Amino acid sequence: MKEQFILRHADNGVWYGIFSHFEAHGLIHGISTRLHGYSTSPFNSLNLGLHTGDTRETVLRNRSLFAAAIGINPEAVVTAQQVHEDTITIVSADDRGSGAKDYSRAFSSTDALATIEPGVPLMLFYADCVPVLFFDPVRRVTAISHAGWKGTVSRIAAKTLTKLQAEFNVNPKDCLIGIGPSIGQCCYEVDQTVINRLQQEFTNTWSNFTLQKNNRWQFDLWELNRRQLLEVGASEDNIVVSGICTSCNTQLYYSHRAEHGTTGRLAAVVQL
Repeated sequence: MKEQFILRHADNGVWYGIFSHFEAHGLIHGISTRLHGYSTSPFNSLNLGLHTGDTRETVLRNRSLFAAAIGINPEAVVTAQQVHEDTITIVSADDRGSGAKDYSRAFSSTDALATIEPGVPLMLFYADCVPVLFFDPVRRVTAISHAGWKGTVSRIAAKTLTKLQAEFNVNPKDCLIGIGPSIGQCCYEVDQTVINRLQQEFTNTWSNFTLQKNNRWQFDLWELNRRQLLEVGASEDNIVVSGICTSCNTQLYYSHRAEHGTTGRLAAVVQL
């Protein structure tokens, strides 16, 4: 059976997505939807971001719901203050709980987290940007990255895989990778500034992940991240792209673009 991204409905009512190749190896993980939470409009309803303008109490209740659905301890969660750059932080057992209840205690200026420690859930937040999840079943290492257009141009996902290789002796070909729900090329219109950066950084290949339609440019974040991962040694067979566009599916997911900047945040989480 081809590996895939599957929606699950937990006993507590929460809907979330999983990657079948991660599940087959026992990795605890999930990507939330916006359904069955406590937040009211415009954050309705399972908003998991403490930095959105929603009330702290409501977000923490939502995090507890999501944590219960996928089987993690919400007080152990490690999060980051994401800034659309390429910093990757290695998380130790002593970091457990950093940012779980207070945004100011999350790792600052970080867009990827990695750990070899069991029982340490790594959680990042999204509303169109690309969640990239990693798991090496041989070395028992996991990681997660946040790739908007700036992070993608900076190669954050590929750098995360390279970091796992350097820090934990991961063989990139052993690593299972999932690219989660995020804005698809169908909806991701970008301006000439972005196109200029792509032409500068990817001189010979930029046309493989861009499309000009009606004099407007559309950018395929999924394909560029996938290509970058292959370039640093990932196996094509081990990369699963969910293929779900958040902007097309605002009934299920938050979309910064479709909802004009005021919305909640999805979360992706991995735990050994």
